[in-house]
Amino acid sequence: MQAAGWIPSGLAVLVALACAVGLAVATGGAPRPPTAAPRADACGPRWVAGWQAAAEMGPRPEGLGGATVRMVVDPQVTGSEVRLRLSNAYGATPLAVGAATAARSDGTAGTVAGSVRPVAFAGQQSVVIPPGGHVVSDAVPLVAEVGRPLAVSLFLPVVPEALTQHSVALRDTYLSARGDATFADASAFPSVLPSWPVLSGVEVRVPRAVNGVVAVGDSITDGVGAASGQRWTDVLSGRITDTGGAATMAVLNAGISGNRLLPGDGPRHGEPVLDRFDRDVLAVAGATDVVLHIGTNDIATGRGAEELVAGVRLVAERARAAGKRVFLTTVTPSTTGPRGTPAGLAAREELNAWIRTHGREHADGVFDFASAVADPAHPSRLAPAYDAGDGLHLSAAGYRALAAAVDPALLTGSPCLSGDPAARVVVAGR
Repeated sequence: MQAAGWIPSGLAVLVALACAVGLAVATGGAPRPPTAAPRADACGPRWVAGWQAAAEMGPRPEGLGGATVRMVVDPQVTGSEVRLRLSNAYGATPLAVGAATAARSDGTAGTVAGSVRPVAFAGQQSVVIPPGGHVVSDAVPLVAEVGRPLAVSLFLPVVPEALTQHSVALRDTYLSARGDATFADASAFPSVLPSWPVLSGVEVRVPRAVNGVVAVGDSITDGVGAASGQRWTDVLSGRITDTGGAATMAVLNAGISGNRLLPGDGPRHGEPVLDRFDRDVLAVAGATDVVLHIGTNDIATGRGAEELVAGVRLVAERARAAGKRVFLTTVTPSTTGPRGTPAGLAAREELNAWIRTHGREHADGVFDFASAVADPAHPSRLAPAYDAGDGLHLSAAGYRALAAAVDPALLTGSPCLSGDPAARVVVAGR
């Protein structure tokens, strides 16, 4: 779970929203052959998802109401303009964003001098997100660059008790004292949070079409047990970036800790994959591929292999019906709690056996995550070097092993970049 022109060493990567409080409301079958070379007219500039976090409902972070939150995110593509996606998907009341900015980040609470910019919403410098809805900012002529983080700051005058957010950011989010600190320096942010509130995505306008692969799953995709930059999606992104050319893709993480495949748990650990698939995968701009790793939490609640197989097949069918390339993964081993009961062990082994034997009949490929991290002497358990310490989540080495189990050659890649050097965007005056 990586146009106006620039020179990679010195890029303005800012996304900003400045606000006053005048708020504006704002199918089964054999695998398909590799993607054919695109038409020339399909390779022009376009908006694609450059970063995303799957939305879930969570409690309001202490001190957030009336304060400013600054989040650090890592764009997966390079382009000339950006726009932000803000979510109130689980809100029961309208959510006001009083001001917002984005900038190049120094990797912590600070921003690169001179890089902070405002961004408007339908021409307004503030916005109200309706209950259950989301908003997308206006386009801002700023450059996003792979490998250089962005800082997005939101001033939230009033925050409800239950807030749409992503609970496991795996990097510090910074919180100010009360007031609008969207243009402030690092000294205005004395506290930290573990989550990404309200921000659900950053879209980037790229000079040539870049495709994306969305990793959908639970805490294993969310990266629990590792540090920032160590999720298997981060490692895969690095491999793909190093290859470059037509192999280039944005690797987008749609993991949610505690998430399940099948309905039954409500939104407490995010909506189940079958319910959130349209929003978190099919609606993602530029996404062509899906990697599904899910099931361990369903097994822990007593779900059997037969219904899990049916759910996996349904996800694959929906993805392929929408024209996506879809890849299934086996469920990583664990003997913790109900996962280690005879029924739990049998359900996982039966599900994994079906994926290995029949998965390619319903998807474009299978990645054997379970075998990649299992203890050879006790395959129902994680290998000690890959265990984060709780028998379920993976260490950094374990996440590297999962990324190594993904064959990038099976992914769609970005045919529009075939034979080309890395795209360069020219910043005015550079």
